[in-house]
Amino acid sequence: MKNKRTTSVFPFLCRRIGPALVFLQFSVVPAMATQTHGDPEGLVVHQISHLFFMFSMGLLIYWIRSHGLSKNPGWRYIQYAALLFIIWTVDAFFAHQIDEFYEWIRVTRTGPWQIHIETDNPVIAVFYYLTKMDHLWCVPALWFMYLGLRRLNREAQHKIAQTGFQQRPES
Repeated sequence: MKNKRTTSVFPFLCRRIGPALVFLQFSVVPAMATQTHGDPEGLVVHQISHLFFMFSMGLLIYWIRSHGLSKNPGWRYIQYAALLFIIWTVDAFFAHQIDEFYEWIRVTRTGPWQIHIETDNPVIAVFYYLTKMDHLWCVPALWFMYLGLRRLNREAQHKIAQTGFQQRPES
């Protein structure tokens, strides 16, 4: 027999929270993909977080390899994700460095989808442009992470089904 309190939660959420979500949907402001930081303290902390994330992903790769988990396809996908996350965070680190610390370039926004890059060295302009496309590293990393976690979850569900493990009945 179903509990009446749990079956009436959905209509309550639709009546109370639904209008708030609709309001929030129509009152959003644009979000930029790369965040620029004001005072140098914010950028320094942000750059340190990139270094810490890079170290963490390197440690994850080391841990996966030293425990022999890379033989499992799920862990191998997670290892690929960690490597791509390292490349992504190095890319983002250099993009922030060029944006905030060096005066090698001058960037002006000419339209909603256009920027103008001025520099004395065209190689720096190309390098800067490529570092701004960090999503080309981050999106595949997220995809490999998803594939790895999905694979590990399926293997765990398969092992549970093989052992005949039953979940406790809810009270």
